[in-house]
Amino acid sequence: MNNQKLQIKKKVKKHIPKDWLCELRILYRLTMETFNDIKRTGIVNLVIITTMAAILTIFGAFFRSAMSISSFAHELGNVLEISVYLKSGTDTNVAKNRIKEFEHVENVKIIPKDVSWANLRREMSLPDISNPLPDTLHVKVDKPENITTVFNNIKDLKSVVEDMSYAQELAKKIQTLNHVVNTITVLVVIIMCILTITIINNTIQLVIQSRKDEIEIMRLMGVSNWYIRFPLIMQGAFYGFAGSLIAILPLNLVQNGLNNVHKFFMVPSPLYAHSIVIFTMFAMGILFGAGGSFLCIKKHLQV
Repeated sequence: MNNQKLQIKKKVKKHIPKDWLCELRILYRLTMETFNDIKRTGIVNLVIITTMAAILTIFGAFFRSAMSISSFAHELGNVLEISVYLKSGTDTNVAKNRIKEFEHVENVKIIPKDVSWANLRREMSLPDISNPLPDTLHVKVDKPENITTVFNNIKDLKSVVEDMSYAQELAKKIQTLNHVVNTITVLVVIIMCILTITIINNTIQLVIQSRKDEIEIMRLMGVSNWYIRFPLIMQGAFYGFAGSLIAILPLNLVQNGLNNVHKFFMVPSPLYAHSIVIFTMFAMGILFGAGGSFLCIKKHLQV
């Protein structure tokens, strides 16, 4: 029976001509109602926006720092190479082609044993003996986290490979650093979400209590639930937007400081990093603000 009523209601609505002027008036009314709710909150608005700005600043600083640390880790990973020492009599070009077929291998460079021996004799005083060094391949991997996989694959080429080496400890430290940074960023996002929803929840609850009689009257008049919810959700979104706007100022200082660090170490800064952080910060601020309001409405307002 209820399903039939809903279907009839939808069919009736389809045949009702839309009055765009009326729609605009409703939107204007909802917008004014949002501003009125913000005015009712009074000086508490300043506390909420400041708190939101502090939370978003912490998130933005961690997120931007994580991007820079990942950039440094990537640059360090790019200099990591696997040194492959070939058995005597091995065709270096054949060995090179076989290794290049492995997944995650970016480049393979041949270092002939004569070149290695000449470089060694230039750096050290050595007796006049025959060249004891093997031909060497320097294998470059696409990402630091894939170096162990490539190492194990090359190790299986026992017919051509005599020995191998790479900076294993450095590779592990780079992987650990990336893991720690990503974990901290996720934890900051979770904490930010909890704090934002808690703050918005308390604020919207006060607004609901102050408008209790007005909301009850609107219910009796048959006002749509979304007409009651919309101003409160927009109020939460406003807090997120205003907090993000203020958070841009300290984030600019963080951005300038990190750019100086990148210049000092001659490591390129991540492309569009600042823009990505600001966009993410605004999106999360507005989303968490509106989401916090919506959850509060469901909890304290039976509409």
